[in-house]
Amino acid sequence: MKAGGDTDIIAALDRFRDAGRVARFWLRDDDAIEPTAGLDRLLDLTETHGVPLALAVIPEPTGPALARRLARAPFASVTVHGWRHANHATAAAKKCELGADRPADIVLGELAAGLAKLSDLYGDRCLPVLVPPWNRVDPGLLPGLPDLGFRALSVYGPEKRSPLPMVNTHVDVMDWHGTRGCRDAQALRREIVARLGVCLAGGGSVGLLTHHLVHDEAVWTFLGELFVATTGHPACQWVGLSALVDLAAADFTTADQNR
Repeated sequence: MKAGGDTDIIAALDRFRDAGRVARFWLRDDDAIEPTAGLDRLLDLTETHGVPLALAVIPEPTGPALARRLARAPFASVTVHGWRHANHATAAAKKCELGADRPADIVLGELAAGLAKLSDLYGDRCLPVLVPPWNRVDPGLLPGLPDLGFRALSVYGPEKRSPLPMVNTHVDVMDWHGTRGCRDAQALRREIVARLGVCLAGGGSVGLLTHHLVHDEAVWTFLGELFVATTGHPACQWVGLSALVDLAAADFTTADQNR
């Protein structure tokens, strides 16, 4: 994981160490429905390195089989990945399940059902965090989420002002618009280093986004090398999503009081 200049993750972590700080990383993996070989490989990899994993589970098609598998995965938690991961946008628009194309009460009703189903399957391991399919959600739906029991929202990109706390992912390993395999490793390192710079200056975490169903060997290699390099550094901690939600909620309350 050592490289030159703006791709040197270890050097970026050294700056945290020199400042007496600890960089927080977290891992979110999307589109879980049932046990698969790819999921087993991800669970084994994260368990080997002690990396907590937040799985975005699609509620409507999932069931007890996944719950039985995750019962043997002590580092995994579950979040609500929409309802069916179904696209309801018009043909000309970007894919979106939680958009303004349907009445808000129908969409919110599906999200309430999704949270209830996953809570029944997973108990306390189900975190009341909404992960919108395709990382898109109509802003008009957000004020209704706390009343459904959601504590936080997780999409892709820098966190923004929102009616509820946000804990986002910031680095996506997949080359969705090109090879549909792993992105260039140097580019991924560069994005991680840049995000670490943001965190050192203003706080926050580095959220890594994966999709176990479509990983190629280059993704697995990159993840393994990243885990080895970062978990061995004294100024790096891979954190569970639950802890980050608590921190985001505290910051959210403080910011609200200061407005």
